[in-house]
Amino acid sequence: MKHILVVDDEPRIAEIARDYLERAGFKVTTAGSGADALAFARSRRPDLIVLDLGLPHVDGLDVTRTLRRQSSVPIIMLTARVDESDKLIGLELGADDYVTKPFSPKELVARVGALLRRSSRADVPAEVLRYGALTVDIAQHLVRCEGQDIKLTAKEFLLLRYFIEHRGRVLSRDRLLTDVWGYQYTGGTRTVDVHVRRLREKLPMLETALSTIKQFGYKLEDAPAVTP
Repeated sequence: MKHILVVDDEPRIAEIARDYLERAGFKVTTAGSGADALAFARSRRPDLIVLDLGLPHVDGLDVTRTLRRQSSVPIIMLTARVDESDKLIGLELGADDYVTKPFSPKELVARVGALLRRSSRADVPAEVLRYGALTVDIAQHLVRCEGQDIKLTAKEFLLLRYFIEHRGRVLSRDRLLTDVWGYQYTGGTRTVDVHVRRLREKLPMLETALSTIKQFGYKLEDAPAVTP
């Protein structure tokens, strides 16, 4: 049974989220402050955290920043803030998804389930990745699409692999630079855009499947569009 930590200083909201998640088969613990959330995450290691941004004293952004220095636990931001910049800051700090208040409890349950499935896929190394008609053979460093071999540079291959392993997630340019190019890379984020453009040129299916998130980064859809 997956263990979900719901963090919100409004008891009624935490109760609603807990009730719906428990009905969906999850074990749920609630916390009312950022300090309590960090203490619980360190001692109990939940499988996913639903985190309100508007917490007193230690807000959700600070909690996210601290958690990301310690673990890769999936985080869904729960926020009443309508300013897009707040959401982008949360994603930049390492949150995986967000739900805006007032929210649908059923949507929250669906997003929790989807994020846990994506995280499980990323945790299990695979020799061959598949995304629609696209096949990525990690061991042999080969890419095929609809039966055709696709020639990619080493960095294009690594970037494509990263997108597929993290499909469904919004990924910032800075995160892509850090995880694909490495911490010591000194070039600007423009190089990410160039490599994405080349991937789209070589793999036309990515024109629609790989979305640009304005002023932030990219997102590979969880599943490719099905052509009628």
